[in-house]
Amino acid sequence: MTDEVRKDVLAVYADADAAIAEARPRCDASGRCCRFTEYGHTLFISAFEAEILLERAPFYEQPVSRDGCPFQIEGLCTARDSRPLGCRIYFCDPGYEARMSEITEDALAKLKRIADVHGTGWHYAPLHHFLNAPREAGPNDRAGDSMTPPVTRVPLPVVNHSGG
Repeated sequence: MTDEVRKDVLAVYADADAAIAEARPRCDASGRCCRFTEYGHTLFISAFEAEILLERAPFYEQPVSRDGCPFQIEGLCTARDSRPLGCRIYFCDPGYEARMSEITEDALAKLKRIADVHGTGWHYAPLHHFLNAPREAGPNDRAGDSMTPPVTRVPLPVVNHSGG
């Protein structure tokens, strides 16, 4: 991920955080947000969010199931600073549901615009999809970076079909 893309994604996080603070949803600290299967939801994240999360996330065991988040330990998030948008935006507060949907749609639209502007493509999948990816490539290794377009181009031979 380029520094410019990272800056843009972190600005989306800041905008979402500000909208959430303004909405003031209630958090019961129940941990339901991280126990996906038990409470009937799936955390989808973009490749941008996955890269930011995995740069700072604590170690976790693979494979990760779709049932819950491996970063929730004793009811607390151990990856709070780098958590993806769904983790930032989701609250169990029923009075916040409509606003939660608006904030989510706005943030996703912004992430998609970042992908379009920077030509990175759009990859959106459940959390466990990204967490189960091989670990051999580090976050700054081009081989493991699916969001930064290649810098070099390979010239292709010109084919002359004019018969001569």
